[in-house]
Amino acid sequence: MNLMKPLTGKVIAFDLDGTLVDTAPDLIASMNFAMHSAGYPATPDKIVRNKIGLGAKALLVAAHKYHQINPSTAQIDAMLAGFLDDYAKHSTKRSRVFSGAISCLQSLKDKGAKLTICTNKRQYLTRPIIEKLGLVRYFDDVFCPDNVAAAKPNAAHVLAAIAPATPPNAILIGDSETDYMAARNANTACILLEHGYSETPVADLDGAHVLAGFDGLDTAIINYFSTTPPR
Repeated sequence: MNLMKPLTGKVIAFDLDGTLVDTAPDLIASMNFAMHSAGYPATPDKIVRNKIGLGAKALLVAAHKYHQINPSTAQIDAMLAGFLDDYAKHSTKRSRVFSGAISCLQSLKDKGAKLTICTNKRQYLTRPIIEKLGLVRYFDDVFCPDNVAAAKPNAAHVLAAIAPATPPNAILIGDSETDYMAARNANTACILLEHGYSETPVADLDGAHVLAGFDGLDTAIINYFSTTPPR
């Protein structure tokens, strides 16, 4: 092992929403814009925050359910278009990189790791966020549902994001059950951060390695690779 760069040959793939960036404020604002445009009231953040990992349509469905509104599929689809159009214009108005993320990413790169993003958000929404929030310089590549064979929790998404490393030489960092299942399907390790949007508390996922946030994440990654026998 290179003591100066102990993560040489390792790939660390990061989820985006709820893991690297607190995107909830802008997503919920755009959802409420779409609701307001249709003549409906705003929805409290707490009602939809833990649905973010399920996609934009899930937020609209949850908002309608909260207000006891029964829209048609066509109505939801029309509102979704307005939601995403507004979000594309304002995706970094309130969103912020989570505390400690930048220093952790720099530490991992300094130790030789290759870093990628593995997100279910589409490229046209992902790229502006990582560019405007100063994240793009830390990542070797970005893997979205429209440039890989499948979306998480499908193993193909994770395997694309960690290539050319094999699963034992990679870790997925996420914040939700979707990330946990994706890593499991790809037979690679996963560390979950509690500051995200998971419907199921990540601490309740059997066998999950959970941290409160980025504090100590780089150390946990080093420890994982130093104590896990080569496969």
